[in-house]
Amino acid sequence: MKATILAIGKCKSGSPEAQIISEYIKRSGWDVVIKEKDNSTQKEEAEFLQNSIPHGAKIVVLDERGVNISSMELAAKAENWILNGCSEICFLIGGADGHLQSTRDKADLLLSFGKLTLPHMLMRAVLCEQIYRIQTIINHHPYHRE
Repeated sequence: MKATILAIGKCKSGSPEAQIISEYIKRSGWDVVIKEKDNSTQKEEAEFLQNSIPHGAKIVVLDERGVNISSMELAAKAENWILNGCSEICFLIGGADGHLQSTRDKADLLLSFGKLTLPHMLMRAVLCEQIYRIQTIINHHPYHRE
């Protein structure tokens, strides 16, 4: 399985967030790729995100308007996609002003990680941990506890 993270803003090499991101990518049994773009106008950010979505990937847009589901529910959704032939999930993290409606409209899942405001680099770290967690739940690994 492949997970692509499309994100606005550049993560500084060697930062604490980059170390966490790297650790969870390394732990994951999935091929995780991050593509990023410097902050710019919301329209330019949307063009980058929408034009970078791999063909055939399921699209998960991280957005405050999205559903707030448990890790188990997210893993079940991912497993269902996999069982139905999906080989890639693409996660979109917008810039400071969020996503345009045209980006949200492309989502197979509009996902919220809660009402908290998190820095974008920390959100990437949380997302990478959740990708690892999804994989462990699907594979019945004891990492996740209910």
